[in-house]
Amino acid sequence: MMSIGTPQMWSLFAAFVLVALVVDFFALEKQGAHKVSMKEAGVWSLVWVGVSAVFVSWLWWYLGGMEGNPVANAKALEFVTGYLVEKALAVDNIFVFLMVFTYFAVPPEFQKRVLMFGILGALVLRAGMILIGAWLIAQFHWVLYVFGAFLVFTGIKMWWATGQEPDLEANPALRFIRRRMKISPTYDGEKFFTTQNGMRMATPLFVVILLIAIVDIVFAVDSIPAIFAITMDPFIVLTSNVFAILGLRAMYFLLAGMHERFHLLSYGLAIVLVFIGSKMLLIDLYKIPVSVSLAFTVLVLAATMILSLRIPPRGKATSSYPFKAKKDAGDAAP
Repeated sequence: MMSIGTPQMWSLFAAFVLVALVVDFFALEKQGAHKVSMKEAGVWSLVWVGVSAVFVSWLWWYLGGMEGNPVANAKALEFVTGYLVEKALAVDNIFVFLMVFTYFAVPPEFQKRVLMFGILGALVLRAGMILIGAWLIAQFHWVLYVFGAFLVFTGIKMWWATGQEPDLEANPALRFIRRRMKISPTYDGEKFFTTQNGMRMATPLFVVILLIAIVDIVFAVDSIPAIFAITMDPFIVLTSNVFAILGLRAMYFLLAGMHERFHLLSYGLAIVLVFIGSKMLLIDLYKIPVSVSLAFTVLVLAATMILSLRIPPRGKATSSYPFKAKKDAGDAAP
């Protein structure tokens, strides 16, 4: 499979991401456990978008000098489109994170660290899945049709599932975890394991980490085929994915308090998935330009966000929480 990625470009990209993660990690350690404000989340969201803009600007400049402006323009457009699609799909991911945090009553000051571990896991997972996906497409062209049909099916399923309250209690992954380990009824700071009455057990925070990892796997299965519908270049696929994920933590805290306002956004995501899947299914008959994909995605998401603000939600579902955050580790949850 042809790629613009040279050893030098891959090395620079890896160094770029490593520096970004180190800066983010040290910022997290310096701040300590605290509740993230909307202002802080907004600033960090702008920082990560700015980092992505710097990278794609460098990519455009570098390719312009090496391959010429037509190639540079095409690859930059592919990156932006892929980045936007992955960011859009991450919104649904964020709402599931919110459901998990709410169900386990994760204290706001602990959520930042949990998401940091989740992002690190997602980066490793996405890299592996992208490499496997690229190999499959290079070896078996018909895999594109499988990916396309899967995206169309996922989009239709997402459309019908919108508005329904997920039942985390019935989640098979959570039931499996509960059968395999003892879970403390209370949190012990930011620890993943604790000892109560002489027995070593996992804290709810560790269970949340496991569930976030499972969520990453599920959503990667959707997002990886989606990005391959935009571009077949492994370098663009991986870089756009990684930069979209890097800002996921800040994006969560920015949107967590506004998820009810954009209650129609999932319908827009469903339409985008069906469109991208259809594009992949038609690839041998007609190749829809990347610019059209970008314009369609922006228009659909913008329309559903505007409609969400104008049309109030029909109802609000309630749920019960089996865990409660306790300041005193000795307090027992009901």
